[in-house]
Amino acid sequence: MGAVTSRLTAEPAPRRPTVALSMWPDVLADVFPAPLLDDLHRRAEVLSPRAMVTLDGEGLELLARAEVLITSWGGVTIDTEALRHAPRLKAIIHAAGSVKGHLTSEVWDAGVLVSSAVEIGAVPVVEYARAMIFLASHRVISLAGSYRSGTFVPVGGRQGKVGLRVGIVGASRIGAAVIRSLVAEGWHVSAFDPVVGDEGLRELGAHPLPLDELCRTSDILSLHAPSIPETDRMIDARRLALLPDGATVINTARGSLIDHAALEAECRTGRLDAILDVTEPEPLPAGSGLLQLPNVFVSPHAAGIQGSERALMGAFALDELQRYVDGEALHGLVRREVLSTIA
Repeated sequence: MGAVTSRLTAEPAPRRPTVALSMWPDVLADVFPAPLLDDLHRRAEVLSPRAMVTLDGEGLELLARAEVLITSWGGVTIDTEALRHAPRLKAIIHAAGSVKGHLTSEVWDAGVLVSSAVEIGAVPVVEYARAMIFLASHRVISLAGSYRSGTFVPVGGRQGKVGLRVGIVGASRIGAAVIRSLVAEGWHVSAFDPVVGDEGLRELGAHPLPLDELCRTSDILSLHAPSIPETDRMIDARRLALLPDGATVINTARGSLIDHAALEAECRTGRLDAILDVTEPEPLPAGSGLLQLPNVFVSPHAAGIQGSERALMGAFALDELQRYVDGEALHGLVRREVLSTIA
């Protein structure tokens, strides 16, 4: 009978790590709608239903008890001082894109695992960039601006992808996906990325070029580089002047990549068009000429995950949490060595 009893003994309950949440309250509701939040509570001991946005008082108490920190937009910065209050912290799962603005290198020094949902966030940015490249191929932005002002320009001149040259600056996750999709559709694509290198660009299907030559030969220039010292204002007045007349500059990466004053000056002449989903500063001041020009389209960082799509980030975080508990490799693992080159 004793043997039967041992076989009927219930399986041990799965381990439930202590979890703290850090993000803006409205983001919490989007990233973890009720079904996902219920699932999170089943998988973990959630230390508070409220997400911390500051590291004082209750925030420090939560951090001191957390084994796993799930963050998103509006999350606290984890640096040396924060780590001093987080003796149990073993993993940070970022239910958003880049971790560079939220975590300092000391997190990796402390041996904390870091995961990011950047792969999920990349998908709509790729789709946005592709859509804008298509619109730029028809000069839709400047033509629509002319139409609003009472000038009707019949269809003609440079239209569609045939014969157009697209230049891609930066071929990491998003840039590479844009290159692959455009090449598959028959576009002529050149690219610049010193990290990926010429051979890597060729493997993606792009023709590698130095940045100056890329600007000189691109009818559409789409930016996908990270914001690092080497890329600050990389598209400056000199390189903007290299672009052919009628070219379009598209930026879905970081506002710091472009000299905005120089871009405004070029667009004001009508020589260039611009499509900007990111700017510096962000948002632009109300009187900015870039917001007024008919050949410039500015969207409020809208290319990424929006609205109900944010729940995809929450689902990713739950899956990563389970992988962490099971001792499996994290799918969104962010390694320290890529910090200097990621967005």
